[in-house]
Amino acid sequence: MTSPSEPAPRTRGRPRSEVARQAILDATKTLLETATVRELTIEAIAKKAGVGKSTIYRWWPSKAAIVIDTFFESMAPLTSFSPSESVSDAISQQIGRLIESYRGRSGRIVAEIIAEGQTDPEVLADFREHYLLRRRAAARELVEHGKTTGELDPHFDSDLMCDLIYGSIYYRLLVGHLPLDDAFAQMLPQQMLSALQRGASDTASQPDSSSPS
Repeated sequence: MTSPSEPAPRTRGRPRSEVARQAILDATKTLLETATVRELTIEAIAKKAGVGKSTIYRWWPSKAAIVIDTFFESMAPLTSFSPSESVSDAISQQIGRLIESYRGRSGRIVAEIIAEGQTDPEVLADFREHYLLRRRAAARELVEHGKTTGELDPHFDSDLMCDLIYGSIYYRLLVGHLPLDDAFAQMLPQQMLSALQRGASDTASQPDSSSPS
């Protein structure tokens, strides 16, 4: 028995709430291996995770919110930018990992989330807020850095740059007119970044009109 002046012994491991939260995310990830986003239910997640529905609603307002958090957790390491002296190299490597991941289950899930969002605006809003805008902010920061160093065209709008770089990935994912294959993963950053760099080199090579002739 401990005296009142002695601290209570610490329990080992993560708090029970965090263990339950992770169990819910793991259960959702497992269920999505065989079920679509539309087929998935809160009841199935609760049963798989071994928790009550009230525990789920403690953290998430809807099924879509759980799916998006699960998706972000698995995709975040793959969509982070690797340290590199070259902005082009960092973007190229990240694009390659993103395309490779979108060929499989992750691509199917994000396509289903976007599809659900066409009839439920809250789903699309959650996807933008909790996944897309986080990843986009990181890409935009990198693009801004490339503009300040002269590697990318400083006159090009940064948001438009991000749309040009990543828009074709989502176009192929959602429309399926052409594959997300290795050739595309190599060609996209090469050609797109070449175009964005060309403007920077052209600007640098132009004479300063303010200097005396």
